Amino acid sequence: MTDSIKHRLRLALHKDLFLDLEDRVKAEAVKAFEMIRDHSGLDKKRAREAEGQARFRMMEQGFEEVCALHGGHLLEGSLIPRTELKVFQPFMRFEVDSKGIILGLAAMPEPRAIPGKNKSRLAGVTLNYDLSPHLDLDGKGPKVGDVFALLLVSRHREKAGQIDEIAVGVIDSNYESYLFYESLNKFLSGHGDAPVTSPTPSAPSTALQPSPTVSLKKVVTPFVPPEAPGREDEGGTGRE
Repeated sequence: MTDSIKHRLRLALHKDLFLDLEDRVKAEAVKAFEMIRDHSGLDKKRAREAEGQARFRMMEQGFEEVCALHGGHLLEGSLIPRTELKVFQPFMRFEVDSKGIILGLAAMPEPRAIPGKNKSRLAGVTLNYDLSPHLDLDGKGPKVGDVFALLLVSRHREKAGQIDEIAVGVIDSNYESYLFYESLNKFLSGHGDAPVTSPTPSAPSTALQPSPTVSLKKVVTPFVPPEAPGREDEGGTGRE
């Protein structure tokens, strides 16, 4: 099941999208920290709360803008497809073969922790009902149509303005556990890498003595994106 979900996500969500999202999320986290530190005049506790609010809202706007540049579309009427469930966050839909991935942004208290529930995410996970474990009486297995996935961000607790982990996750329809979770580093490993080609051998030597045989070695270096760092609870008080 995990492999099939990962394959489905990778078909619609390209590596360049995630690399740009990673850069933007990290940049907004630093910007929020510096803005509050340098211009708020707040004491430590209030500054931390204000930074949390600012960080998520800035990341949220960046998320929407980057997704739009990569072909994502805001949900029409702010409704989950084929339902009357309304959302209040920028959920971006990407489509391949008439099936969609709806991608949202959420903050985790720490890596692998389920992000806080809100109306938008509770509406989103209804799409994952057919991915959740159920009695498979008809033998057809999971039906994969639109899938609701999240770009998950956990802030670094020791390093101000930094992100601890960025991950990709799919939460079950009961909003209790992950059906799929991988750090962005792992998710992108081998995803859409350009093939490595061997260098073109130089022209044969014109010298009288035979040229030494050159053995060309294909070295494929797996993609290792930059280290992930952050976190924040959206729409709340900003308290940790």
